[in-house]
Amino acid sequence: MKATKQFRAGKQTKIKDADADEKPLSSGDKAKDKELVAELAAQIAVQQEMLYAGQKHKILVVLQGIDTSGKDGTVKGVFNLVNPQGIQIANFKAPSTIERAHDYLWRIHQQVPQLGEIVVFNRSHYEDVLVTRVHDWIDEAECERRYAQIRDFEKMLAETGTTIIKCLLHISKDEQRSRLQERIDDPAKHWKFDMQDLEERKFWDKYQELFGKAINATDADHAPWYVIPANSKPHRNLAIASILLETLQDLKLTPPDPKPELKGLKIE
Repeated sequence: MKATKQFRAGKQTKIKDADADEKPLSSGDKAKDKELVAELAAQIAVQQEMLYAGQKHKILVVLQGIDTSGKDGTVKGVFNLVNPQGIQIANFKAPSTIERAHDYLWRIHQQVPQLGEIVVFNRSHYEDVLVTRVHDWIDEAECERRYAQIRDFEKMLAETGTTIIKCLLHISKDEQRSRLQERIDDPAKHWKFDMQDLEERKFWDKYQELFGKAINATDADHAPWYVIPANSKPHRNLAIASILLETLQDLKLTPPDPKPELKGLKIE
């Protein structure tokens, strides 16, 4: 089964801890899985070169997930062989004063891909229907309005040439505990730890509920959601690399046509 079908969110997606341990693409050997990811990354790089040269398509990859779910690790593992000229990574932190003075999609729209480009959102506009709802900064009615606005926004992107891939990196509560503890225990990883992560962890169940609601409200054929079991880091990367490669291959990218005026040209 193709990964784009295997991990595609269902019509009534529910996020359950047990599902985070699944590894349907795994070879059963961690080292082998890492080799497979490297092979896929090399194939993605070939596709990306044709994407960049052709200047006909745009790719938006949304990585959404709770703290420690592996968004940074995915970028490093899946996109490490892509030519830096053709990719941008957009990290969305808490909005600045200027960003808060605009509508919540203002800062998002500035980062969407241009022709020939892959843009990866490390967190995204979905923070504005997740964090805001968890902390009751917006009510249910406003959340529903934002779902509708996000659907319209993504439809507009798709209709103007953007291929959208949305991935929820799904880990269990126990796995998050382990990863947070690792950051505390290793002084070299202290820079990764934020006390706010512990505060957000208190809302674990609410986040899981809202992930499901956001997916069900905004999944569409032109902007599909994929739920990625991410307790295993190699399998997480294997799943996302497979989805991205399949999506790129479906575009049937080819190198640009040769330039007739260059035929027979000799450099003195």
